[in-house]
Amino acid sequence: MSAQTVLAYDFPLLSAFWTMLWFFLWIMWFVLLFKVVVDIFRDDSLSGWGKAGWLVFACVLPFLGVFVYVITRGKDMGKRELAQARAQQEAMDKYIRETARGGEGGASSVDELARLSEIRARGDITDEEFKKAKEMVLAGSGTSGHSGDGHAKSGG
Repeated sequence: MSAQTVLAYDFPLLSAFWTMLWFFLWIMWFVLLFKVVVDIFRDDSLSGWGKAGWLVFACVLPFLGVFVYVITRGKDMGKRELAQARAQQEAMDKYIRETARGGEGGASSVDELARLSEIRARGDITDEEFKKAKEMVLAGSGTSGHSGDGHAKSGG
C-alpha cells in the first residue's frame, strides 16, 4: 500500500495562503460577472440586440467579455449603480415620511417648521410672528392654516 495520507500538518502555510487567495479571487470573479450581467439588463440605453450581444460575449468568452465590458462601459456602470441607490434611498425616505405622518393626513410638525423657516427667511413674517407660530406648531395646535396666516402678513 503506497497510498500516502495527507495530514493537516503536511499542508504548508504558504500553500494554505495561496489556496485562500485563489478562492477569494474566484469569488470576486463571480461577483464581477454577476454585476456585469445585472448591469447589462439594467441599462436602458442598450437595445435588445445590444444586450443579447454583450450577454453572449460575456458568456462565451467570460474573461475577455467581462473585462471589455468593464473597460468600455465601466463609468456608465457606476453611474447606473449610483442612480439606483439614490432611487432606493428616495423611496425609503418617502416611505419613512409617509409612515411618520401616520393617520393625520396633514403636514407634520417638521414640515410646518420648515415652511415657517422658509417664510421667515424670505422676510414675509417677523421673528416674533415666527416664534408664536413655532410655539403653536410645537404645542400641537399648528395646522397648515396657521402658516398661511403668517404668510399673508407682510414683514416690512
